[in-house]
Amino acid sequence: MATQSTGSASFLANLGKVYGTYTGAFIGFTILLAILEQVGVPNKWIGYAFVFLTIFVYAYIGYLSRTMEISEYYVAGRSVPAFYNGMATGADWMSAASFISMAGGLFLAGYNGLGYVLGWTGGYVLVAILLAPYLRKFGQFTVPDFLGTRYEGNVARICGVVVLFCASFTYIVAQAFGIGIITSRFLGIPFEFAIFAGLIGILVCSMLGGMRAVTWTQVAQYIILIIAYLVPVVWLSTKKYGIPIPELTYGQALSEIGALEEKLNIVRKHIEPFVDATGKFSWVEFNNFWALVLCLMVGTASLPHILMRYFTTPNVREARQSVAWSIFFIFLLYFTAPAYAAFAKLEVYQNVIGAQISTLPAWVQSWSQVGGLLTINDLNGNGILEVTKYAVAGAFLDLGEIRINQDIIVLSMPEVAGLPYVISGLVAAGGLAAALSTADGLLLAIANALSHDVYYKMINPQASTKRRLMVARTLLVGVAILAAAVAGTRPSGIIQMVAWAFSLAAAGLFAPLVMGIWWKRTTTVGAIVGMIAGFGVCMFYLIATHYFAMPLWFGIRNISSALFGLPVAFIVTWLVSLVTTPPSPEMQDFVDSIRVPRGEVRFSGSAHE
Repeated sequence: MATQSTGSASFLANLGKVYGTYTGAFIGFTILLAILEQVGVPNKWIGYAFVFLTIFVYAYIGYLSRTMEISEYYVAGRSVPAFYNGMATGADWMSAASFISMAGGLFLAGYNGLGYVLGWTGGYVLVAILLAPYLRKFGQFTVPDFLGTRYEGNVARICGVVVLFCASFTYIVAQAFGIGIITSRFLGIPFEFAIFAGLIGILVCSMLGGMRAVTWTQVAQYIILIIAYLVPVVWLSTKKYGIPIPELTYGQALSEIGALEEKLNIVRKHIEPFVDATGKFSWVEFNNFWALVLCLMVGTASLPHILMRYFTTPNVREARQSVAWSIFFIFLLYFTAPAYAAFAKLEVYQNVIGAQISTLPAWVQSWSQVGGLLTINDLNGNGILEVTKYAVAGAFLDLGEIRINQDIIVLSMPEVAGLPYVISGLVAAGGLAAALSTADGLLLAIANALSHDVYYKMINPQASTKRRLMVARTLLVGVAILAAAVAGTRPSGIIQMVAWAFSLAAAGLFAPLVMGIWWKRTTTVGAIVGMIAGFGVCMFYLIATHYFAMPLWFGIRNISSALFGLPVAFIVTWLVSLVTTPPSPEMQDFVDSIRVPRGEVRFSGSAHE
């Protein structure tokens, strides 16, 4: 054990050197593949190299980080410095939705799509102010663990587990969908099989080393994904406008898009925010925009796999610093996403629209074979790809003779723009890193909650460390396989599924977490009834509108279903708490103690171990 501790200390002391070397090696690997492309190595081998080598690196890190220690498996030994925890959180956060779908959402919705950017980044302000430091001070392993302790019993704990499972599982399905798209396109295998192939990398990383392995893998994944995201858009910005800062040049790209849309008779949806399909201001769009921002912000502050990241820091101060670093590392990608969307749309208009269908490049055929995400039909029969309409249909931009799914915009853009294929492989590696890193965190959140909060805390408190880890690893495999199977049914677009997950977490967890920390009068019964009521309303609205065609309430789309569940949770918790017996003085003292950065947690109840 001493040897392991010494090795861990040595690794932590040399983090800069380790990841600096890793970054240099990855850049060198990319340059080598670029050279090989120039000398005639087939594109498919370049794609194989990016996919397989990166998965191998993640698996190798997982193998090196394997552990049989409970604290290492659940919270990485609480030894992750704020800078690297922020980077790992960035990777954990920037899922397939952020990397693959967010720019695609902006591509489809224009300014109205900025709700995703505002909501997802703004949520970290809530995390920093309301939750992260206090959950770190609490010092246990999972979010349901906090609920079980604060509300003194297993009923609150199991309610937290149910919400956690529903939200995290929905999120995992979206990641599996993204993994399927990437591996299907770049390995040339059917979508349904590609999903399961991508699971190998997830399981090896998370199953052997738990949070310890996932943390150091996610740092490596962040490095790859941010390089992969920035390179193509910086390249295009330099190529078109001579400035390698796309955030400064995409305004010119939007002007060119506007001119082309006028020429093609397309409604210029990107020019004004809060407009409907006709280009006119709409209160419904206005309300949906801010409803989405609110739900994503609150959902960010409620997601268990994100909150778990702040359990891994050495102390409360570093938990706060970690949030700041998280925002910085997420900012680097989010600040670039609008530019990515603008350049992608400009390239489609310039390089695809008006081209001879028979002479379209090979990428068109390749992407049309990936789950129907790109379709082309010569409706006019003249052999030229033309715009016959402009409509957003679900996750597709429908221009009549071409339909493009938002989930392939980022992945296909290098090929659309005619960049070297090595850039396409690089982007695929980045998208895979984003999806795998989030899937790892989500799987751990579910498996840890089920193994720790259900199995250990409620079923078998005498379970040995070995048995607890065996249960956690078995659950990891089971949940991963189930998520892949559900993703194979293609329930919706990536960004829509992720928004559902945020709403579920917001409606079910935000009220009991925030009120549990900030209002000592919150009672056990109040929190439980509030959780059930808020989560129930949110789940009802989501299912009824998506699967049973129930009319929308006030025109609010179901991606913002927490707009109805969230206030219900707060109001019910408040009212029921007022009419039920207040928490004990010991519990109120416990709440006071976790709000103070220094000192010990002052609670020794049976639920707190």
